[in-house]
Amino acid sequence: MTAPVLLWLRRELRLTDNPALRAALATGRPVIPVFVLDDETPGAWAPGGASRWWLHHSLAALGADLVRLGAPLVLRRGRLDFEIARLVAETGAVEVHAGTPTEPWARAAYRTVIDAIAPVKLRCTMTALLHHPDEIRTQAGTPYGVFTPFGRAVRAHGPIALPEPAPADIPGGAAVASDDLESWGLLPAAPDWAGGLRTAWSPGEAGAQARLREFVAEGLDQYRARRDLPGTDGTSRLSPFFAWGEISPRQVWHSSAACEKFRDEVLWREFAAHLLWHNPTLPDAPLRAEFAAMPWRDDQAGLRAWQRGQTGIPIVDAGMRQLWHTGWMHNRVRMIVASFLVKHLMLPWQLGEAWFWDTLVDADLAQNAASWQWVAGSGADAAPYFRVFNPVLQGRKFDPDGAYVRRYVPELALLPDSVVHAPWEAPALVREAAGIRLGATYPAPVVELAAGRDRALQAFAALRKVA
Repeated sequence: MTAPVLLWLRRELRLTDNPALRAALATGRPVIPVFVLDDETPGAWAPGGASRWWLHHSLAALGADLVRLGAPLVLRRGRLDFEIARLVAETGAVEVHAGTPTEPWARAAYRTVIDAIAPVKLRCTMTALLHHPDEIRTQAGTPYGVFTPFGRAVRAHGPIALPEPAPADIPGGAAVASDDLESWGLLPAAPDWAGGLRTAWSPGEAGAQARLREFVAEGLDQYRARRDLPGTDGTSRLSPFFAWGEISPRQVWHSSAACEKFRDEVLWREFAAHLLWHNPTLPDAPLRAEFAAMPWRDDQAGLRAWQRGQTGIPIVDAGMRQLWHTGWMHNRVRMIVASFLVKHLMLPWQLGEAWFWDTLVDADLAQNAASWQWVAGSGADAAPYFRVFNPVLQGRKFDPDGAYVRRYVPELALLPDSVVHAPWEAPALVREAAGIRLGATYPAPVVELAAGRDRALQAFAALRKVA
């Protein structure tokens, strides 16, 4: 029998426009698709709870598609180098095809895989981005550190290749032992906290394609006007499908030609990966070294209030409760809750990054790290240190009728629009009529907003003088 090749799938869980799959098929050999769940490699950012829920359903969907095409998915759990080497030995594979990793720990792990399977070759193809991070450089040959010129450079780099269709069939290899997906325990059981996720999402490539079609047909032309309004369905909600590679950036790019503002969001994703590729410590350490001396506070009670959506600041609490209920949060609100944590509460951005990593279904190491550092002021193209979002003003501007707050903070539902974003400003009789008792039915603010802002500005100004 002809020796096979392995198709090692990691964060490209799709059949359409998958260059690694196309490269494997181009060998003319049988293809054995494999997925390895690695919770063991030192330094690995193992998927958080919400991502594991998504991964279970994504693998189930992909597995069914691959069976239909003739090449069942093989599941293994363990260190990447051990498991890929074991599969090469078991199958007699003469090559391993994979997507190019962008995370620092994965890039290091791939180097150990190369050593473990030698002389068999590991052949990597970029599957997650429009361009390899090394392709886009300044005129001086250096990586970009500011988004706007990076976006211009990508647009000027040349036309983006058209996406390729899914293959009609895949010649499979001999049967290989596989783990049972259920045995991995990716789904929550006691308690089952995923009810809201099941209602909100349909993981898998078919769900990704359906969501893209819906957004292009019904949301793309209004994206610029509605993207910042959390009370409306104004964003693409494609980010979780991107996170596990159930849809390709080329598909989204070519489907969104009518809205350059939306394409900017695709490019921000590219920029975050570019930053991580060239700055491997981005998830752990401030990109601007002076921020290592930031006098962060230790406030466990404040952190727990933020995590649970009990800060007493309605737009912040709505965002954090949306996150817990659906595994996702509107992008405008992500900026508001992040600013509140790092500036009003003066807590390290890494704490917010870790919470998002565990609770977001769209958790992506590059975007998570780059976005938290942007808000904290310590990253590339960062928000100025003196930009402290006022969550009340942000709420009134982007959720003027309080629809978003009322949905996720229902105890405030009866407050008038004028005070729903600041219930402490409501007259006592108005609060009483709405059933609000601050500190009882709804928390009093964990920090006075003006005082929190002043404290942050003093700390940032002192840090700037030191720098």
